Amino acid sequence: MTHDSAHGSGTRDAEAEGTATPRLTTREAAERLGVKPETVYAYVSRGQLSSRRTPGGRGSTFDAAEVDALARRTGRREPSSPAGDLVFRTGITLIEPDRYFFRGVDATELARHHGYEEVAEWIWTGELRPGIRFTAADESLTAARRTAAAMPRHSSSTDRLRAAAAAAASSDPLRFDLSPEGVLASARNLIPTLVGALPLAGAPEGGAGDGGRGGAGEGAQGGAGASLAAQLWEKLTARPADAASLTVLDTALALLADHDLAASTLAARVAASTHAHPYAVVSAGLGVLEGPLHGAASGPAHRMLSEAVDRGGAAPVVADHLRAGRRVPGLGHRLYKGEDPRASVLFALLDAVPQAAPAMAAAREVVTTTARHTPLHANVDLALAVLSVTYGMPAEAGETVFAVSRTAGWIAHAMEEYTERPLRMRPSGQYTGPRPPQPLPVPLGVPEGTGGAAN
Repeated sequence: MTHDSAHGSGTRDAEAEGTATPRLTTREAAERLGVKPETVYAYVSRGQLSSRRTPGGRGSTFDAAEVDALARRTGRREPSSPAGDLVFRTGITLIEPDRYFFRGVDATELARHHGYEEVAEWIWTGELRPGIRFTAADESLTAARRTAAAMPRHSSSTDRLRAAAAAAASSDPLRFDLSPEGVLASARNLIPTLVGALPLAGAPEGGAGDGGRGGAGEGAQGGAGASLAAQLWEKLTARPADAASLTVLDTALALLADHDLAASTLAARVAASTHAHPYAVVSAGLGVLEGPLHGAASGPAHRMLSEAVDRGGAAPVVADHLRAGRRVPGLGHRLYKGEDPRASVLFALLDAVPQAAPAMAAAREVVTTTARHTPLHANVDLALAVLSVTYGMPAEAGETVFAVSRTAGWIAHAMEEYTERPLRMRPSGQYTGPRPPQPLPVPLGVPEGTGGAAN
């Protein structure tokens, strides 16, 4: 029983205290602030909130006006979970122990039957539009390609995507239209622009790879009216694509379109809460995605599989990782008890591709070898590594696929966030520095006691 249990929910002790000012129990104050009851007492200890002991009881009460003023200053008016974490109401993705859903529909089934652009539209609007294709505006594509082409040779694909997003924004005078229609128009323009700004695989380093071509993806696979997967394929590998390979890539894009509040999606929602335009929202997501523990996680899995194929087996490669104290990449996911459902779908498709057999065998050996001492299952990074190794893609290909795909989810979450109270994500820092007042610091190089001033 908590120390507030004597006061029923919604009670006030104004009459008992002889004042007309409404007072709240600790639990009620916590609910108004969107925090745990323990945090309410932390506010009291820091002098941000005053409390009054309940006559004859062990609880405390708080002035309602003071609590509301603190809530306005901190922006914490959201409901809290049992763990005290900020909770976001979202109708986009639901994750369960062994599967996940886009707007209530099994996401793996959607990806098996519909292409990336159709899945993106479903996530954005709740409507399925067969055969939809996204098209980049000429102005956005030209600006993005020129910007990406001017970058240093060593720039990664994510570097180029971030630059392309900024360039595309500068060319769109309607980017600040945050109506649903305006955001959707920006999104349908931005995603193919990002793909179009990437260099063709095998193009000279540092170049845009598309020369002066005006349309998005006008290569052998990515001609007019081609799917986004076909446009992206020629940016990932110089090998020609057949129907089976494009199906694998298109399905990967659809599967990765959203995954609830991953770190990059949270960053995107924070940006959207300031009413940043969609291009800026995507830039925020891309910045977080590049972390090695998020979107870049498929790179180590690619290098591991590539080495396993070259050495004719995964066992010595796994042994090298463990001996060096490194985690074996491509295994385990904090949200799934068994195999990542996204990996399961991609493995099933890759099993039907003859040229994928060596990489698939290496991936399975990684899982079985590691399972001897730890029960970890394959995640989507390992499946992306099989795809990239099979088709001679670079190690960063999985990260590129992830970034392009997840743009759809960031836009969907931005659309939700635009309908919420602006700037609602304003946590309070717990100051741990020296207690004020402190004397002015002595400038470096000036002896103490001299005052540090010429006059």
